[in-house]
Amino acid sequence: MYPLFFSLVLRRMDPELAHHLATAVIRMIPRVGLGPLLRWMTRPHPSLRTHALGLTFDSPFGVAAGFDKDGEAVRGLGCLGFGHVEVGTLTAIPQAGNERPRLFRLIADRAVINRMGFNNSGAAAAAALLRREGPGPDRPIVGANIGKSRVVAVDDAIDDYLVSARLLAPVSDYLAVNVSSPNTPGLRGLQELDRLAPLLTAVKDVAGSTPVLVKIAPDLTDDEVVRLAGLVTDLALDGIIATNTTLSRAGLRSPAALVEAAGDGGLSGAPLAGRSLDVLRLIRATVPRELCVISVGGVDTAADVAERLAAGATLVQGYTAFLYRGPLWARQINRGLLKRRRLEAGRQSREPLAF
Repeated sequence: MYPLFFSLVLRRMDPELAHHLATAVIRMIPRVGLGPLLRWMTRPHPSLRTHALGLTFDSPFGVAAGFDKDGEAVRGLGCLGFGHVEVGTLTAIPQAGNERPRLFRLIADRAVINRMGFNNSGAAAAAALLRREGPGPDRPIVGANIGKSRVVAVDDAIDDYLVSARLLAPVSDYLAVNVSSPNTPGLRGLQELDRLAPLLTAVKDVAGSTPVLVKIAPDLTDDEVVRLAGLVTDLALDGIIATNTTLSRAGLRSPAALVEAAGDGGLSGAPLAGRSLDVLRLIRATVPRELCVISVGGVDTAADVAERLAAGATLVQGYTAFLYRGPLWARQINRGLLKRRRLEAGRQSREPLAF
């Protein structure tokens, strides 16, 4: 049903309007009493529980930052079967983001180009909302993704991040420090080690017992990825999220005129899968086994999630394919993972014993 609905309705609708409508519907799920029914339909099998960051995730699969920008739909997303939700990106100063249009579909590539610009109601508003929501059986693990306010100079970024960290650490299960969006001027420069080290140290200091991870770009060179992973280890951070959107437009199937009309912004979706997987493998070969590595970028099917887990991901996130797969996407992923694990267990049980 959903592919037909997407083809006849959603693809003809402005992408940002469609996103707002979807978020509103998901936000209403627990409010209209549909939570228990949907949780019964989508609850991940207990065998999918994953222990990371000192937390227990119902599933290794969650929603990447960008879908729920202000933490309004956390419970609804949990009812759809996601094991965690990363809200944001949140900034200390509320901001409207870039001018519209700023979100574009590349349907032939199962991709999206966005230059949203961290549009959000601010860290204080999100913290108040998450505090009111509180814990509960239908609330998944919640991560808060924090970024630099647009009006703040790069040289003043640390103090700006710390405002958000102090507000959100007490009401979140982990913090993600976003230094890799291509849509905030100067932000990616914070990935340079001499700027990144003091920023991450400062956030870690104010976060207290809340785990801190850093989200990196796919457009770093391999050497830069390795050096950054080494820094995370040296600073005793809790993890890395790899990767954010890419500036690359290589290998797209969509007509060049359509891509050019979309203009600047970060590309997400299927075209990012290869690079995201490569970065995951580089990181896992560099960092200790116990470090949490969250893989995101181009994930679409249960096979994709299983591949990331096999390559060393602790957890996996998705977003863009949600637009193309529809509301039961997490259930499809979780059921696919369970089926694959049962088949693997069956194969292993049939293998002859070695003497």
